[in-house]
Amino acid sequence: MKPDTIQQEVNVRLADICEFITKGATPTTYGHGWQAAGILFLRSECVAAKGLDLKQSKFISKEANYSLRRSQVVDGDLLMTITGNVGRVVLLDSVGIANINQHIARIRIRDQRFDPDFIYHYLSQEQVKENYDSITTGQAYPQLSLVQVRDTVVKAPPINEQRVVAASLNAADSLIAVLGRMIVKKETIKQGMMQRLLTSETRLPGFIESWREVTLGDVVSYVKTVAISRARLDTSSPLRYLHYGDIHTSPTVSLDAAQAVMPHVSATLARTAGRLQIGDLVLVDASEDQTGVGKSVEVTSVPRDGIVPGLHTIAARFDKAVIADGFKAYLQFIPAFRAALLRLAAGTKVLATTRSHISSVVLSLPNIDEQRAIAGVLRGCDAEIEALYARLAKARAIKQGMMQELLTGRTRLPVTEAVAA
Repeated sequence: MKPDTIQQEVNVRLADICEFITKGATPTTYGHGWQAAGILFLRSECVAAKGLDLKQSKFISKEANYSLRRSQVVDGDLLMTITGNVGRVVLLDSVGIANINQHIARIRIRDQRFDPDFIYHYLSQEQVKENYDSITTGQAYPQLSLVQVRDTVVKAPPINEQRVVAASLNAADSLIAVLGRMIVKKETIKQGMMQRLLTSETRLPGFIESWREVTLGDVVSYVKTVAISRARLDTSSPLRYLHYGDIHTSPTVSLDAAQAVMPHVSATLARTAGRLQIGDLVLVDASEDQTGVGKSVEVTSVPRDGIVPGLHTIAARFDKAVIADGFKAYLQFIPAFRAALLRLAAGTKVLATTRSHISSVVLSLPNIDEQRAIAGVLRGCDAEIEALYARLAKARAIKQGMMQELLTGRTRLPVTEAVAA
């Protein structure tokens, strides 16, 4: 079939194509509380950047749902956050009847010339959210008024082209969702594998030798650190600087310092610090929550001009004849190691780890060959997960590019009669 002639886009106010744009209410206003089960109640936290998050939802009674009937939502409605992190949007699908609070606007499209999927993607654009951010009121808790939502200008092609654009972006979203589920599955498998391999619950083929207890203080020395604030770091000095914040946010358990983008520091400021070597394990010495206790990276390469351990870090250099390179990165996942550090850090406002804490830990460890084998298996898992994250980042970048082209009219899609039907 020949493609349809590309028609001119139209600009409309969001209010002009909707049955209504209103907001919800809280059950307590009507004397109702939460229930263990019942009618789904969506809070603003449910309207997440990556879609609807039902883990943040609550339940209300049928009586409360009736009292709040003016704020009921159904499949096909668009929900938008209008307080806090404003402008997050989801399109309800397979949710059924639910209710929303006063921090969410419900948007119900009535004009058959406009496709709700297309409008969802249009409102999800970064430039739309940036515009909302620029017109909010309130500093501590930004707010977007319903009038501002209603006045949002939508630029849209004819309905058939809207559907093709929406289908293309939905396909991109589906790929992103699939990759996200694959990552969760792989990470779950890896967690179970670490739990078994690092506790000798499961042994790799060919290894039968008993594990032996090691007091870490007997096999470790420490590299001198230097505390320098980020404000005094730079991007031009040859010497690299490992800040504890970069360990907390590291997506991997190893540090390829020769290739990583890192802050730099002058040799004068870092003159008292030791230089890190391949195989050194650098831990954070403070964490605001338990998940960060023992967080560490193992250095797998060093830049030509060197790297120093910095603020709030502990740089441990273990005897390579006792703890193998590659295996050290996974010490943080050994249950006995984490339990010991958590126990020693208990009672402090900020959970602290010290050199003496680390030195006092007693671990049951396999021989060097089995350590290397275990590390090899876990590195393989990490490589698979990193590859999936790379694919996910690429898929998101492609979708972002599609949105910039298709939702701005920069690129138009011809529509065949078959598609239009």
